[in-house]
Amino acid sequence: SLTVLQALEDGLKRADADPSVKAVMICGENGKFSAGADIRGFSSPKRQGIALGPIISLIERSEKPVVAAIEGIALGGGLEVALGCHYRIAHVKARMGLPEVTIGLLPGAEGTQRLPRLIGVPAALDIITTGRHIPATEALKLGLVDEVVEENTVEAAIRLANKV
Repeated sequence: SLTVLQALEDGLKRADADPSVKAVMICGENGKFSAGADIRGFSSPKRQGIALGPIISLIERSEKPVVAAIEGIALGGGLEVALGCHYRIAHVKARMGLPEVTIGLLPGAEGTQRLPRLIGVPAALDIITTGRHIPATEALKLGLVDEVVEENTVEAAIRLANKV
């Protein structure tokens, strides 16, 4: 939503400008990282200049480490946000994917570029073209996430952020 996009942008800019902030952790709410974009918004008029791609680039360019704490699902734009982060920690029950292809769309926030760079072309093509949701354990094997935890994902992400 526009609210989430604006909050991400504002929070990242404040964190980058604040010398007391040493790292950033991005998480979702209610046990879900992000289910991605609301496709009903695709048919609405241009969104006041706020788009997901530039915000993910802002995450990627941050000089401070940015850690994604993935719980529940990270799908579509949600996974693309996580791909822009420098580190990713997932709960063992988390699932990730780019399901847009199942409704005739391609990922639109550079997930089709970031995913192959991270896990290689063959594995990325499978995820991009099938739209399947992969479990956290498979994501770890592929190199999509840095760590899988059974404990509180947010606390694990904060520990990693403090370490790096």
